[in-house]
Amino acid sequence: MLATSGNAQAVDAAASGLAPSTASTAPAPSAKNDRALWLDFLERVSEPVLHALSERRLRAAMPVEAAPGEAASRAVGSPLEAFGRLLAGLAPWLELEPSPGEPAEETALRVRYRRWALTAIASAVDPSSPDFMRFGATPQTLVDSSFFALALLRAPLQLVQPLHASVRRRLIDAFTAERIVLPGYNNWLLFAAVNEAAIMALGGDWDRLRVDYALRQHMDWYLGDGTYGDGPHFHADFYNSFVIQPYLLQLMQTLGDAEPAWKNMRPAIHERAQRYAAIQERVIGPRGEYPVLGRSITYRCGAFHLLADCSLRHLLPEAVHPPQVRCALTAVQQRTLTPAGTFSANGWLQIGLAGHQPSLGETYISTGSLYLASAAWLPLGLPLADPFWSAPAALWTQQAAWSGEDMPVDHARDA
Repeated sequence: MLATSGNAQAVDAAASGLAPSTASTAPAPSAKNDRALWLDFLERVSEPVLHALSERRLRAAMPVEAAPGEAASRAVGSPLEAFGRLLAGLAPWLELEPSPGEPAEETALRVRYRRWALTAIASAVDPSSPDFMRFGATPQTLVDSSFFALALLRAPLQLVQPLHASVRRRLIDAFTAERIVLPGYNNWLLFAAVNEAAIMALGGDWDRLRVDYALRQHMDWYLGDGTYGDGPHFHADFYNSFVIQPYLLQLMQTLGDAEPAWKNMRPAIHERAQRYAAIQERVIGPRGEYPVLGRSITYRCGAFHLLADCSLRHLLPEAVHPPQVRCALTAVQQRTLTPAGTFSANGWLQIGLAGHQPSLGETYISTGSLYLASAAWLPLGLPLADPFWSAPAALWTQQAAWSGEDMPVDHARDA
């Protein structure tokens, strides 16, 4: 049974219209309880994927739910989608070493998942494995190989360093195989760039031009107020968070010093991410709901990839405090991962946002796509003593505002 988050009391208080003093002084949930709840979500979502792939039976075990008529074509890449996306969210937690006070259950779970992840990586790139991921077989594999690459970049000590040389070589070959895919003139340029960053990290010959083109185009596509176009145009969706800004942050971390021009981009990329993180925190409603807006809404709590990433990187703006983000993201996970129908009878995620809602899935959505929900867990890569986890619960912006608390007005940022 999932743990009960003490944060729910603060949610209920704010939504009930209690006076601000009453709502904000409700019994503070312990960070331990919130973290335990996140780990419950992590285990429930991750277990079927990691366990099956570690035993080379993911393709046989995982259902492929998709739009009518799309299941056969999506079956080619859906296992890579599930593994790459899941691992991208798990990676910072897998990279974290146990800290004083960490429960033995969390330590044991991490040890097991590290072992499974390494076995799964080897299986994914072994041509003799029934779970060999078909890199370059379809355009979609460019997308999901890049989430796999992102995971490796986020956990180099635990997911790259222990790998046998033959597995590293196969990984380089896998990411290189994606060069056959012509990226779209949009956020897809970043998929190609992050794959090149992984090739570099693995010791391969990487293509600087693919990285440079992706970075320069996104600098040109910046629209203001922390928001990039998805290509030349504005899109009212969550892709600044799903992909664009977390990928830019990772490219700056991994390759930002490789070229002076890239290094000069870093301050702007960081400042824009801070502003967009502030916007993300403000769209989370008092009970954890958020606008059902734009495509790929079935990635559920993964819509807050950037807010989670900025929390992990200690890159939140000054006015957005870590505990309010913790409480907000806890509420988002409760709203998106607990409704009936979220999981199949065998424990696999099903298409939907708040339960099983197949019509919310675009033609490119399949079971594997849904595992981008893991992006909400990035702050689990912070130790227990970090203020994100150790500070008392706090109301997030919409809770505080709708409880009647006075607060500073929000301002757009032009640069």
